[in-house]
Amino acid sequence: MATSGAKVGERLRAIRRQKGLSLHDVEARSGMEFKASVLGAYERGERAISVPRLLRLAEIYEVPSDQLLPRDGEGEINLAAADRRPALDLTAGYTIDLVRLHELDDPEAQILSRYASTIQLERQDFNGRLLTIRRDDLRILAAVLGRGIDEMGARFDQLGLRAGV
Repeated sequence: MATSGAKVGERLRAIRRQKGLSLHDVEARSGMEFKASVLGAYERGERAISVPRLLRLAEIYEVPSDQLLPRDGEGEINLAAADRRPALDLTAGYTIDLVRLHELDDPEAQILSRYASTIQLERQDFNGRLLTIRRDDLRILAAVLGRGIDEMGARFDQLGLRAGV
């Protein structure tokens, strides 16, 4: 079974090819922001892509960011083991405490914080205290962090991010 990074990479390659772009075309289109060799490493799953860079590629490819993630027919990003917590109720979203998030000194929390800022900009939601993470947001975060969507709620809880708890 392919790793989550490899699945994201396969999707990146498929979208790039659908757009009729070579690796060098993307390098030029991005103003050298994405080197062809680095983009190739993302596509082969040899290198993990960060959320901000994934979002930037979506802009360059002119597609919604969730389109850069594996499609449902391509399998799960990361299957949950039987001993893990139950899946999140993705229909309701997951509200996180942004104040707590910004206080954390954790590499994953830093990624979450940058992504939360991106979501706030897209939604023009600047209350600064709470943010609801939607299903598509969870898919992107799970892929970037190499976790299953159902694991994200447990990770948010572990970091103490669930609002109102």
